[in-house]
Amino acid sequence: MLKEMKVAGITVDPFTNTPIVLLKDSEEKDVLPIWIGLLEASSIATALENIETPRPMTHDLIKNILDNLGVKVLKIEVNDLKDNTYYALIHIDVNEKRMVIDARPSDAIAVALRTSAPIFVEESVIQRSAKVDLTTQKEDKIVSESSDWEDILENLSQDDFGKYKM
Repeated sequence: MLKEMKVAGITVDPFTNTPIVLLKDSEEKDVLPIWIGLLEASSIATALENIETPRPMTHDLIKNILDNLGVKVLKIEVNDLKDNTYYALIHIDVNEKRMVIDARPSDAIAVALRTSAPIFVEESVIQRSAKVDLTTQKEDKIVSESSDWEDILENLSQDDFGKYKM
């Protein structure tokens, strides 16, 4: 069964300094933390803050391509968790034909934010995921302010980028 969730914000794992996107349901009962790469975190934060970039970034480009081809993003779905890796699907409508595309959750979320598509998570994924208590988020401050992201980005060394190579 699928549960609709929203992006609650982005935080940083205090042990690994890896960004985490937090999804939560409307009742704020379930929270799903997904560890993501720095570039994807930056893209999600940019969308959350409605920041316009001078040139289209990757997820903006994807949105522009979809828009120009008349493709509608119906929803994204975080549908599986295997060996600590999350999996997602992007459901699209192309000329009234429904298609499903495999994607990393971070990319799917970045596209969903730009296209105002709903985000769903399979209940079994929520149950098998790491638990995050939002009441302790004062220590692991949720990053939603662009100035917080600027501080994080400014303090990165070149070695930090190597962690996120594909």
